[in-house]
Amino acid sequence: MTSKNKTKTPEQIQYDVLQKKHELKRPILKNCIRAFFVGGTICLIGQAVTYFYIYYFDFTEQTAGNPTVATMVFFAMLLTGFGMYDRLGQFAGAGSAVPVTGFGNAVISAAIEHRTEGFVLGVGGNIFKLAGSVIVFGVFSAFVVALIKTIIILWGGF
Repeated sequence: MTSKNKTKTPEQIQYDVLQKKHELKRPILKNCIRAFFVGGTICLIGQAVTYFYIYYFDFTEQTAGNPTVATMVFFAMLLTGFGMYDRLGQFAGAGSAVPVTGFGNAVISAAIEHRTEGFVLGVGGNIFKLAGSVIVFGVFSAFVVALIKTIIILWGGF
C-alpha cells in the first residue's frame, strides 16, 4: 500500500495544519489577467510590425510573417540584453513566454549566462540549451506534416 493510505500521526497532522496556515496563496486570477494583457500587447506590437512591413516594403499578408517573427525575436533579444525582458517575465509570467518573443528570450538568456566561459565553449555551446529542443521538434514536426501532405496530394487526388 502507498503511504497516502496510512493514518497520520498527531505530529504529522499538526505539521499539516501549520503548513497550511503559513502557505502563501497564489493570486491565480491576477496572474491570468496579467498574462492575458501582456501577451496580447506583445501580439498587438507584432501585428503593428506586420502592417509596417506590408505598408512600407510591399509585402503581402502571407509574406510579412517571416520578417515579423524575426523582428519580434530581435526585439526580445535586445530587451533581454538590457535586462528589461526578465522584469516583464516576472510581471507577466506565461504572457511573455508563450509568444515567439519567449523563444528569443530563451536563446539569448543562455548566451548571456555562459558568456564568461568564452564565445565558442560558453556562448556557442550553450546558446541553444533550452531553445534547441524547440528547434529540433519544430523542424521534425514540419517534416512530418509536409510528408503527410505530400502523400495525401499524390495518392488522394485532393
